[in-house]
Amino acid sequence: MNVAPRLRSLEERHAVLDRQIGDEDARPRPDEAELTRMKREKLRLKEEMERLRREA
Repeated sequence: MNVAPRLRSLEERHAVLDRQIGDEDARPRPDEAELTRMKREKLRLKEEMERLRREA
């Protein structure tokens, strides 16, 4: 199974979340609940990318 397209998609989403987290964190009063949600999602994506890389 070719995992490259799925891996690229996950990497792109991970990068978007990284930028969004940085933007939110730079605000004078960041939304802590939203930051937590985005960080959890980013971690989930990272774990899935690592799993795909091991299986490839």
